[in-house]
Amino acid sequence: MTTTPPSAAWQAIHIPAHLPAFLRDAFAAQQAAFAKNRYPSLEERRADLRALHRLLVENRAVLLDAVNADFGCRSHFETLATELLQGQEAALDAMRQLPRWMKKQKRHLDITQYPLASAYVLPQPVGVIGIVSPWNFPIAMVVQPLIGALAAGNRAMVKMSENSAHTARLLQKLLPKYFAADKVCLFADDDAGPGQPLGPLFTQLPFNHLFFTGSPQTGRAVMANAAAHLTPVTLELGGKSPTIVAPDYPLAKAAERILWVKMLNAGQICTNVDYLFLPAGQEQAFIEHARRILAQRYPDLLNGDYTAIIDQRQYDRLQAMLQDAVAQGAQAVPLCPGQQGDAARRIMPPVALLNVHDGMQVMQREIFGPLLPILSYQKKEEVLQYINDRLHPLALYLFSEDKALQKCYLEQTLSGGVTINDTLLHAGQHALPFGGVGNSGMGHYHGREGFLTFSKLRPVFQQGVFRSVDFLMPPYTGLASKMLNVMLWRNR
Repeated sequence: MTTTPPSAAWQAIHIPAHLPAFLRDAFAAQQAAFAKNRYPSLEERRADLRALHRLLVENRAVLLDAVNADFGCRSHFETLATELLQGQEAALDAMRQLPRWMKKQKRHLDITQYPLASAYVLPQPVGVIGIVSPWNFPIAMVVQPLIGALAAGNRAMVKMSENSAHTARLLQKLLPKYFAADKVCLFADDDAGPGQPLGPLFTQLPFNHLFFTGSPQTGRAVMANAAAHLTPVTLELGGKSPTIVAPDYPLAKAAERILWVKMLNAGQICTNVDYLFLPAGQEQAFIEHARRILAQRYPDLLNGDYTAIIDQRQYDRLQAMLQDAVAQGAQAVPLCPGQQGDAARRIMPPVALLNVHDGMQVMQREIFGPLLPILSYQKKEEVLQYINDRLHPLALYLFSEDKALQKCYLEQTLSGGVTINDTLLHAGQHALPFGGVGNSGMGHYHGREGFLTFSKLRPVFQQGVFRSVDFLMPPYTGLASKMLNVMLWRNR
C-alpha cells in the first residue's frame, strides 16, 4: 500500500479557522515556502541579512521621520545610534560569523561507542518565526530578532505595536522591495480593523517559534496562546532593574553614566535604571551632580535632543505615579530645575524621588520613564536582601572597583544581564546573549544565541564500520561481562 506524504497544504489546516484570512494566508504561504527549502545555504542566508542591512542604510531618512512621528518627538541621534547603527552592525556581524555558527559541532562519544563512531550537533532551521515587537525601539526590536531568525534559515512574520503605526506602515511599504512575502512579512496592529488589536490573534498562529518583547502581563497571555500549539517561546519582558553605587566608586562618574541611560529615550527602556541605591548620606551630592550634568547635556529639553513620552496614556501613567509618590511622603526633586517641559507634547522633565517606600506605585511597577527613586543603605547586605526579596530584574548595574564586591553581587543576585561601572551597555554587545530570567523573561537572543534560539540543535550519531556494542550482546557470560566490567572499572 502506498501513502501520500503530508503536504504544506495539509499542515495549513491546523491554522485556527477563526483567525483573519490575511494572517492564515500569510502563514500558509511561509509554511509552504519553508517546506520547499528547509535548509537555506550560507549564501542564501547572507543574502537575506545583506538585504536587511540595505533596507536600513538605503531608507535612513524616512525611517527617522517615521519613528519621530510615532513618538511626537524622538531624538534623531538616538534613533540613529540605538536602532539603525546597532541593527546595521548586528547584521554585518551575523554575516561574518554565520559560517562558524552553521558548522556542525562535534561531540564526545561515550565509552560504549568509542572509537569508530561519530557524534555531532547540526543547527537546523525550525520554520516560521513569529515576532511581536514593542514601541520603545520600533526598528531595533524588529531587526534584532529578525537577524537571528534569518541567520538560522527561517521565515518570519512580524507584528508591530499600536504605538508604532507610522513605522509599521513604512516597513510594510519597504519590505517587499527587499524580501518576498513568503520570507518576511509585517503587520500593523490595526490591520484586523478598528478596535480589533491584532496581537491576541497573531499569537494564536501555530508558529515554530514565537518571540515576544513587552510587559510580563502581556507575556503571560502570549505564552498561554503559544501553549495551545506547544510553540516554543522567547519572552523578553522587563521589571525593576536596580543600580548600586558602592562607597569606593566616584559619585560624579557614576552620576554621569546613570543619567545617560535615564535620559536616553526619556527612560523608556526595559533595561533602564529603575531605582538607585546610594551609600547613606550621598543623596544630596548625587542630585547636585545630576543637575550639573543635565544642565550641560540638556540646556533645553525642547530642542529635539530629548524624547517625548510615547502617548497620552503613558504620560498620564507617569504623572499619576509621581503624584502617588508625593502624596505618600516622597520628596520630588526636579533634575532640570527651571525647565517645565511641555505637557501638550508629552515632554516630561526628569525627577528624582527621595524618601520612597514600597507602598508607592513607583516602587511596585516598572517605571519606563524619567522618574528616579533613590534609596540609601549602610551595608551591602541590605541591598542584597532588598533585591533578592523581589522578582528577578532584566538588568542589574553595579558601580564599584572592588573585585570582591563585584563577585559578591554577581554571585548573590540573579538578573537577566549585568553591566559593571556603567549602564545598559551589556545589551548592545553582539557577542553577549540578551534575555531575562523569571518575571523578566525567558530565552536569549543577539549574536550566536539568537541564531541558536531560532534553530533546532539536532543531535546526530553516525555508526562506524565496526559496531562496538556488538561486544555487549547476550549471552552475557564471557566477553560481554568482561567488557562491561572493564567499562565500570574505568568509570569508578
